Amino acid sequence: MPKPLPNSIAALADQIGEWRRDFHAHPELSYAEHRTAARVAELLRGFGLDTVAEGLGGTGVVGVLHGAGGPGGPAIMLRADMDALPIAEATGVPHASRTPGVMHACGHDGHTAMLLGAARHLAETRNFRGTVCFCFQPAEEDGAGAHAMIRDGLFERFPVRAVYGMHNWPGLPIGHMAVTEGPVSARADSFTITLTGKGGHGAVPQDARDPLLAGAWLVAQLQTVVSRRIDPRAPAVLSICAFQAGEAANVIPDVARLRGTTRCYSEALAAEIHAEIARIAAGVAAAHGVRAEIAIDEAIDPPTVNDPAEARFAHEVMRAVVGEERATFGHPPAMVGEDFAYLAREVPGAYVLLGNGDTQPLHHPEYEFSDAGAAYGTAFWVRLAERALPAG
Repeated sequence: MPKPLPNSIAALADQIGEWRRDFHAHPELSYAEHRTAARVAELLRGFGLDTVAEGLGGTGVVGVLHGAGGPGGPAIMLRADMDALPIAEATGVPHASRTPGVMHACGHDGHTAMLLGAARHLAETRNFRGTVCFCFQPAEEDGAGAHAMIRDGLFERFPVRAVYGMHNWPGLPIGHMAVTEGPVSARADSFTITLTGKGGHGAVPQDARDPLLAGAWLVAQLQTVVSRRIDPRAPAVLSICAFQAGEAANVIPDVARLRGTTRCYSEALAAEIHAEIARIAAGVAAAHGVRAEIAIDEAIDPPTVNDPAEARFAHEVMRAVVGEERATFGHPPAMVGEDFAYLAREVPGAYVLLGNGDTQPLHHPEYEFSDAGAAYGTAFWVRLAERALPAG
């Protein structure tokens, strides 16, 4: 059984769930989180925070809370993301999305609600000395909202010595948490390869220069980048996720287009992979008599790297919250992208995982954030603030 929570945190569970289900029913895409941001700001003001700033990075909100003794002393930042995904929901839950084609399929509704719960609790107790900045960030999924908030002066307006983030994790049991030092999530790049040949009738392929056939060869050859060109000790992924060419069953098209993503944990390795993509594409195009154009959209999200000291501190906090056996240190990094990376590049940071139980995976139309685990996330935030900024 999960470790019992303090009564003051357990008492917030129903309220956190209500907030979460309201956000879930009204999902908003990146940089369109207007309703969500307004509700967050309204709640923070109602909790009695000392400052509530809106509009950072477009729709970001930052609440500032001073502890015992008022302003002054060290400051930390706790971050939650607010945006949803362009996915049609298929959960069938009563609080399902009311916006067609948009849903909270990554749990940002839960992240927002848990941090609100922590803000309310800490505002009532103020059992810390220093300042806690509650950062509600837009556009984590598509648009580097963390970077946008930094460009808007996030750390100049709210200087902190450390920043912390949290994400729910399907497959990790309820009441469990995990963290690791070093790489947590990958640098995520996307690319498009356009192959231009000469179309023609499918009955006389010898008169055409077939970009579709070249594309089929290219899909297969690009799989050799990770398997044969990259050091196997350096984790990397190259996936072709879209292949668009032609519309008719008897017409060879003029153009074929491939789109894909690469993931790795270093800038140097990303450059090596990009060079290999260009080399192979040029070779396959030449062999098939077509032209290849390559466009790489670099580093939507750079690698997220946890500061070793902050990761160890976060692990100490989660041990106190969920217990020794349910707090994992050294959780394997993932190849997903996460723009907390921008925050952790500016100040020392740690990004932790919260068990979501046996649910569908993230970004699945039947995924659902687990309200049963939310209070553990709030308890972690509260305990972290109190330990990072001790009152006595």
